[in-house]
Amino acid sequence: MSEQVSVREATERTAAASLAEFAARRRGPVRRFFVKHPVAMDTVVVLAYLLLTAPGIVLRADGQGPWPLVIVGLTATALCFRRFRPIPVLVAVALLEVVAVVVDSSVTNVGAGLWFALYAVAVKQPAKFSFLATIAATLPALLALAVRPPDAFDAVPLLIWVTGALVLLSEIVATGIGVTVRRDRLHTKELLARAQENAELASVTERTRIAREMHDVVAHSLSVMIALSDGAGVVIKRDQERASEVLEELSKTGRAALADMRRVLGVLRDTDDDAPLLPLPAEKSLTSLVESFRLAGLPIRYTRSGPALPSDPAFQLTVYRIVQESLTNVLRYGKRVTAVEVTVTREGDKVKIKVSDDGRGTMEGAPAESVGAGLGIVGMAERASIYAGTVHAGPAPGDGWIVDAALVWPDNGGDE
Repeated sequence: MSEQVSVREATERTAAASLAEFAARRRGPVRRFFVKHPVAMDTVVVLAYLLLTAPGIVLRADGQGPWPLVIVGLTATALCFRRFRPIPVLVAVALLEVVAVVVDSSVTNVGAGLWFALYAVAVKQPAKFSFLATIAATLPALLALAVRPPDAFDAVPLLIWVTGALVLLSEIVATGIGVTVRRDRLHTKELLARAQENAELASVTERTRIAREMHDVVAHSLSVMIALSDGAGVVIKRDQERASEVLEELSKTGRAALADMRRVLGVLRDTDDDAPLLPLPAEKSLTSLVESFRLAGLPIRYTRSGPALPSDPAFQLTVYRIVQESLTNVLRYGKRVTAVEVTVTREGDKVKIKVSDDGRGTMEGAPAESVGAGLGIVGMAERASIYAGTVHAGPAPGDGWIVDAALVWPDNGGDE
């Protein structure tokens, strides 16, 4: 059981893993390194902030006291936690920027700490919230700058407004970069989710297909083998030669069923793309199929009319399985069947299949414990739908049961 689960999970993860690899390759070696080592990225951010603020501290070191260093140190410490608590870090850095303007009277480092704090918020929060946070975090420092302009700008007050505009613009740019990165990450995440969904859908589809094949193979083969064994038990005392033929057919049916089951189950393990995924009977196998049911005791009359079936093996398999399932139901559920009609007709791009019998108690009248779960009829309908077809199954007028199917071959004229 665990082996089957692991195979299924591996199948479902294949597409998502491939897309994740592709997304990782798009980042480039530098980004991949920092994604794998987030602490290194935090260190780079703190060092970048210190390098940006160092010139202003050095140029205005005389007469300022230790406060600039304290403010820069606290800001750098706060930025160490931006990845885990972006909003509290943004609030702390914004307050420290206001203090820097008031205490330091220097504009050289205004906005530098906010760049990294705003980027961290924009990566985690929606764009609208991020830009509102940008304005809310930047305005206090700009107001402080306007209330107490630096001495260097006393002669040219216009520089205060130019500086404020540049600071605000830089904060918006930093937020915009974060919004873009977040959008890119969300897009990649959505693609990965879609790939996972597609992989799961493909896995479910494949499991359904295999289950349908297993049902067709097992239900048909076991029904024929049971009928043959019952028949052999009846005739063995009266006609040993006939009983030998029946037992030989029973053995052939069992071997064929085993081969089909191995072929279907081999799909779960076979990694060869050229491996046959389905047992694909040729059109002439319909005659052999009818003969096997006739030998099992069904009085079948088979009629084939119109051009040959399309040469596509999957289409032929669909026709084969519909006939097989219909006859299997007659064999399993039909009581006192005296005639079974099988008709396969092709008219242009349409192929019609009709299987009817005159049995009593077929399907609806059979004992409740002998009637299946209806998977066979559902399987026929699923197969027919692939070729824009329909399957109607129900009681025939009078007595018996009738299956009427119609398929449409999409490439008429290219299969002769």
